[in-house]
Amino acid sequence: MHAVLVSVYLLLVTPITLTWWAAGSQLVMDPRTICKKTKRLRGKMAEICSKQALVDQIRLGVELGQRECQYQFRFRRWNCTSSRKSIRKVLLRDTRETGFVNAVLAAGVTYQVTRACTTGELLGCSCDRKMKSKKNKKRLKMASMPEGDWEWEACGGENIDFGLKKSKDFLDTRYKKRSDMKTLVKLHNYVAGRMAIKNHMRTECKCHGLSGSCTLKTCWRKMPPFREVGNRLKERFDGAVKVIAGNDGQSFMPEDSSIKPPGKTGLVYSEESPHFCLPNNTLGSFGTQGRTCVETSPGEEGCSILCCGRGSRSHDETEEKNCKCKFLWCCEVKCEKCNETRTISTCL
Repeated sequence: MHAVLVSVYLLLVTPITLTWWAAGSQLVMDPRTICKKTKRLRGKMAEICSKQALVDQIRLGVELGQRECQYQFRFRRWNCTSSRKSIRKVLLRDTRETGFVNAVLAAGVTYQVTRACTTGELLGCSCDRKMKSKKNKKRLKMASMPEGDWEWEACGGENIDFGLKKSKDFLDTRYKKRSDMKTLVKLHNYVAGRMAIKNHMRTECKCHGLSGSCTLKTCWRKMPPFREVGNRLKERFDGAVKVIAGNDGQSFMPEDSSIKPPGKTGLVYSEESPHFCLPNNTLGSFGTQGRTCVETSPGEEGCSILCCGRGSRSHDETEEKNCKCKFLWCCEVKCEKCNETRTISTCL
């Protein structure tokens, strides 16, 4: 199912004509197939498609973003399902959910391409050599480093600029000359996703010296864990701002004039989300009937919220597990078998 979400998303964002995407045509596509099927690619997209290793990393980046979306939304009424019947229709609307999906997938591509560059899976992208400049040395030393001599590692760390550029080239190219509302919202959320990585790069150091005296430090720049990126974007989702078109036709502004305009890191949307409580093929909603919920939780995973007021049904499940384990010298672990019963609640 991972491939389906990747496929549908790539078809919605890739700068290609969709005339060949006829009713009943296969939706299980990936960047490699898109590059092969489309002969009219030009500019940056043509350059990307000419590099198979880069195409593969972009695909992995979309999958990374998709997995994070499913983790962050695992307790929500719409749980970032990979079903093509849902995701395609959800992504066609400018809701909060679409904003989050666009942001986390842009972040996923940035992250995967940057990491592949660092590990050598992509060649010719080097690493972040600009961090070796004396200006950056002095600035970062004054800002964040304790007293003592230190220097940047030969490459300076992960080349986030390369990942940012390739993510932008792949996702933004189609919309470069457009200024309609949907495009403005989409591009803004792409940027917000990338900034969730760029603005939170961290400095890591390794000490050198006799007996750990740390007389010299070697430092480098590193991306935060992607789960941290996802958590940050989920917070942005919860605080997303609804926007309307600006008077100049080239921008947007908050629908509520009392709300501060969103910065580059905030998520925006222009359409209210459906409640996703009941099945609705037009909206891509499967409803929440049968979803597992937590009776005692007041949060989004709680039955009162997830089940939309319809109530829930509980039943006991018994599972056999290892217990009372002992370590026997040498080298064996011996366990008994115990039955563990837990109560499972599902939405009516």
